[in-house]
Amino acid sequence: MAWFIDFALVLAAASALAVLTFHRISALVTDVPDLATRGGWDILTSRGDVLDASEGFGLSLWRKVVRDVEQAFGLLVIATFLYQWAALALTGRTLGKALLGLKVAPSRARRAALRAAVTTTADVAVYALACVLLVEGEFMLSVLVWAVAVVVFLLNALPVLAPAGRSLADRVAGTAVTGLGLGTPAAVPAPPPAPTYY
Repeated sequence: MAWFIDFALVLAAASALAVLTFHRISALVTDVPDLATRGGWDILTSRGDVLDASEGFGLSLWRKVVRDVEQAFGLLVIATFLYQWAALALTGRTLGKALLGLKVAPSRARRAALRAAVTTTADVAVYALACVLLVEGEFMLSVLVWAVAVVVFLLNALPVLAPAGRSLADRVAGTAVTGLGLGTPAAVPAPPPAPTYY
């Protein structure tokens, strides 16, 4: 449950970056007159090679769009890492863990950075790389990286179901998630036998 809460924050950041990126790409429309002027100049100086000049104009616009999308994915990875690292290094828990009374121990900065790096890689970074490869036109490589992303996610998540309950991130960083006073409930003593009356 804590992971779902934290991942909801990642999705909120992704949504904000998507809106920002959409506005950045929309702003290119206002830059089109400038690009068109340059494109027009390129056509005038093309010595008749109009196709090459117009292709340069289209590629310039496409490169700007791709750059904006790639920057958004990069920012998402960085923001996810910084959230995980700062939360664990400062308080030993993310918002999701805090809401559920959980804590990562020990919460030293180096261990927090290792745990944050593995968590970010498993949750966001490999998927972001797959999306960037797709935008770059590397379809087959993107599908391969997407499959790797699923495997990495499962390698991090599934060990939590084992008796030790430690994710790959915990194992790499040498940490463990513990409850804050939520351990197993104490055994409730059996009520005394009811008195018998003869």
